[in-house]
Amino acid sequence: MELTRVECAHVLDRLNGPGPVFSVEFFPPRDAADEQRLWLAIRQLEGLDPAFMSVTYGAGGSSRDRTIRTTGRVVQETSLLPMAHLTAVDHSVAELRNVIGWYAAVGVRNILAVRGDPPGDPMGEWVKHPQGLTYAEELVSLVRELGDFCVGVSAFPYGHPRSADLDTDTEYLVRKFRAGADFAIAQLFFEAEDFLRLRDRMAARGCDAPLLPGILPLTTARTLHKTVELSGAPVPASIARRLEPLVDDPKAFRAEGIDVVTELAQRLIDEGVPGVHFYTFNMSRATTEVVGRLGLLPARA
Repeated sequence: MELTRVECAHVLDRLNGPGPVFSVEFFPPRDAADEQRLWLAIRQLEGLDPAFMSVTYGAGGSSRDRTIRTTGRVVQETSLLPMAHLTAVDHSVAELRNVIGWYAAVGVRNILAVRGDPPGDPMGEWVKHPQGLTYAEELVSLVRELGDFCVGVSAFPYGHPRSADLDTDTEYLVRKFRAGADFAIAQLFFEAEDFLRLRDRMAARGCDAPLLPGILPLTTARTLHKTVELSGAPVPASIARRLEPLVDDPKAFRAEGIDVVTELAQRLIDEGVPGVHFYTFNMSRATTEVVGRLGLLPARA
């Protein structure tokens, strides 16, 4: 294992490299079978040399222990650069300090700081822990206070569901950068213009921090519906015309879906994004296909 690479590198260093990169995201396993699938995907994608990998915290912070355990194992057993997720959901500041300290102790130097959604109902009323934090920018500040971390945050091309409007949402994003965030990952969206308008809104406020597009390969009707659910936006007519006629033909749907996301990612690379962040659903094949078509694989792959 390349200890110096894993323990010392910051995501920002990878994003500031000579060309576009890609990164991958997994969710923590729920059981033994899930864990086997997860580690198969991790091992398969490790050979493609992603700039970094991350493990989500689960809805409402529900999988904290599994996330921490999986992230620690990535440090110990792979050559991947891990980025740890951290949310403020149901955590006191003291508990957050402990988690951040544990990450530091095992060599994790990259943290994605998000406020998180209320447990049970993502759209429910946000109630902070009595000794906790209210805003993501506070979590960013806390991580910054506790060590030499590279800090990422979430961005929302269509605006966070709780934001009054896009201007307000962009102001909250910029405040996270002012609190010390280094880069942001844009949550799911359908068209390149949705992402580019977000980048323009940041630039209009004098913020030029790296912004990564988050992309989910559209391999099944379920992944298309998941994109609608997570983005909060309906399927654009241009994409619906391509995919909806194929819902009863899984093979054709997958092929067209891979074309759609490859075209989207290529357009964004042409527009100068530093990298593309793939939500893998703990599978490797579709991400490998798209990354290969984009020409982002290392020569040995």
